[in-house]
Amino acid sequence: MKKDIILAGVGGQGVLSIAAIIARSAVKEGLSVRQSEVHGMAQRGGAVLAHLRIADTRIFSDLVPQGGADLIISMEPLESLRYLAWLSPKGALVTAAEPFLNIGNYPDLSLILKALEQLPLHRVLQAGVLAKEAGLARAVNMVMVGAASPFLPIPVEALEQTIAALFASKESSIIAANQKAFALGRAG
Repeated sequence: MKKDIILAGVGGQGVLSIAAIIARSAVKEGLSVRQSEVHGMAQRGGAVLAHLRIADTRIFSDLVPQGGADLIISMEPLESLRYLAWLSPKGALVTAAEPFLNIGNYPDLSLILKALEQLPLHRVLQAGVLAKEAGLARAVNMVMVGAASPFLPIPVEALEQTIAALFASKESSIIAANQKAFALGRAG
């Protein structure tokens, strides 16, 4: 078993937190994990990309080859388009529908979403709406972990436990909101 994942978004959206939760959960399940991160500008708003490779055998490279990603998880629809060259023809795209308007000439959102919906296997969800429903607007990244969970080789319980452990030092309401965000994303 091998699962190659590209995670994309914009600085401040929690791309690296998503990668960490998936990676930690995979390690707990006894899987091999390799991860590589590319940070954009050293401020919020710059592009962030992470390569995450999970397997039940040894992994020799940190990087997912173009055309080889089994899954792209994107926090933003334009970033989804930017990395489609990495998606395998049999791969899945999971993306938030809401744009992060960090450039003045952001393309027409309806055209972006239409292009993404042409993919054979995709989930486009209103992640911000679901995070607010969970009680924590900042939990969009947990919504995305939930939405991607059906495509991951990791039991749901392991992901839930990792989320709880990540927020263990926070108030119980924060833990509960993040767990609810995960569940809402999974139900999508």
